[in-house]
Amino acid sequence: AQAKLESALKTVLKQYNKSKAAAVAMDPNDGSILAIVSLPSFDNNDFSAGISQKKYQEYLADKNNPLFNRVTNGTYPSGSTVKMIVAAAALQEGVINYNTTFFSSGGIQVSRWFFPDWLAGGHGTTNVTKAIAWSVNTFFYYIGGGYEDFTGLGVEKIAKYMRIFNLGNKTGIDLPTENMGQIPNKKWKMNTKKESWYVGDTYNLSIGQGDLLVTPLQVAVWTAAVANGGTIVTPHLVKTIENTKTKNIIRPDYKKTKVAVNATNMKIIKQGMRECVSYGSCPLLQSLPFLSAGKTGTAQWNNNDKQNHAWFTSFAPYEYPQIVVTVLIEEGEGGATTAQPVVLDFLKWWGKKYPF
Repeated sequence: AQAKLESALKTVLKQYNKSKAAAVAMDPNDGSILAIVSLPSFDNNDFSAGISQKKYQEYLADKNNPLFNRVTNGTYPSGSTVKMIVAAAALQEGVINYNTTFFSSGGIQVSRWFFPDWLAGGHGTTNVTKAIAWSVNTFFYYIGGGYEDFTGLGVEKIAKYMRIFNLGNKTGIDLPTENMGQIPNKKWKMNTKKESWYVGDTYNLSIGQGDLLVTPLQVAVWTAAVANGGTIVTPHLVKTIENTKTKNIIRPDYKKTKVAVNATNMKIIKQGMRECVSYGSCPLLQSLPFLSAGKTGTAQWNNNDKQNHAWFTSFAPYEYPQIVVTVLIEEGEGGATTAQPVVLDFLKWWGKKYPF
């Protein structure tokens, strides 16, 4: 799995002339890491016999930072991958239900500011599963920040549910270092930027833009929670520990936490990710011989002279999920275009090797 995920990622990077990316495959039921890839990488052999100072300096001087594990330590705006959490929060808080719809006509206007949909002209009448399937920004502006006479969640409730899904916190993976990312709120903005929080900040947070930062591993963990019906698992590489003296084999007990979102609401989010494949922005996965679910994401840098990051997160098979695959390509532009083919390639191989 490790070799396959790496080759699938390298193929697409070469095709689009990109160099930096992260990918992780995980069992959503227990958090076992099946593959973890950070590119560019380094040659383990350089370290096994003790690395020369010259070689180490070369790695340190490389602007692409090959020694940096992007899966656990790289932090990026989540883009639309966070919409599953915002939708779950709105359902759980009774802000919307399955049948609530808003009309997406291309964006919303608030005094002199315009907050766009990614599709010019919009997506028309949209409920929660269609909003996830097509990643409809207008729907999330409404449920996050409210609009006209509709009251949304507001920043503090959004931040609360992000914490419920373990954002702004370590996943607890058994690796030496891990970044927690960051959930912005009113207090954070005042402390950090000495500025008030505006509704526009809430709109940005609702679609995973602005000052929200997550690691690819965190995205995999909340995707797993959607797949498994609402449990935050602890990702881990170690399956068993053997005591060399006594030959006792210990299976570490990794923490699992139920999220404060009921099963019916989690099922609606799961259905939205399925609809992304069946008619929405994840169509490539239709070619798989089993049912899968996904979510695209495109995350803007805060400084706009660089290309957007590309996200794609997924799970399969849909009925009884066995695997989550999350891919991030730095400056990969659109998640549907560059990150989705990596997942397709890997899941095709996976399904043949481990028939469901």
